Amino acid sequence: MKYPAGIQKSNVTSNSRKKKVQYGHRGMTLEKDIDTTNKYYLNTNRAIIHKKPTPITVVNVDYPSRQKAKITEAYYKTPSTSDYNGIYRGKYIDFEVKETRNETRFPFINIHEHQVEHMRKCHEHGGIVFIIMRFHAHDEVFLYPIEKFLIHWDNYKLKNGRKSIRYEDVKCDSHIITEKFNPRFDYLQVVDELYFGMR
Repeated sequence: MKYPAGIQKSNVTSNSRKKKVQYGHRGMTLEKDIDTTNKYYLNTNRAIIHKKPTPITVVNVDYPSRQKAKITEAYYKTPSTSDYNGIYRGKYIDFEVKETRNETRFPFINIHEHQVEHMRKCHEHGGIVFIIMRFHAHDEVFLYPIEKFLIHWDNYKLKNGRKSIRYEDVKCDSHIITEKFNPRFDYLQVVDELYFGMR
């Protein structure tokens, strides 16, 4: 796929050998967990929340056999919005899923400007909007309200501020989502407390 998040960046290691770091598909492990959670919500009629498909234009396809067609080159038709949306307790819900292996901060390179602006508009129109964020180094998953995130984002974009959010700030402004068997990450429990005043 030809997309900014899918580029490879080379870093030089301590022994001067180059190591390729793949920057595409960030958040895929967490996304699978959220997909499992959303399936549970749907099956129990708790909420209707789906991952949004991103339309692509296929350019080249490899046909090693009839059953194993493989897309070798494709382009995103339009910039994607956020990862998930749906309805819960009569309210529109919209969120992004991100994860980082950085121990001390969440770099803004992990999220695209058009995604942030889409979430800002959804928030301004009264939707429940947040980012589900995993810090692998701390084995923690947070529900980060968009209004808290935007404080740091706007400081970065408008005032040439920090290019990341410190882990301590995320932890202070977010709510932990605990991992369970089923649903895997019950983020709607946090939504109930935060947006509906339920405990």
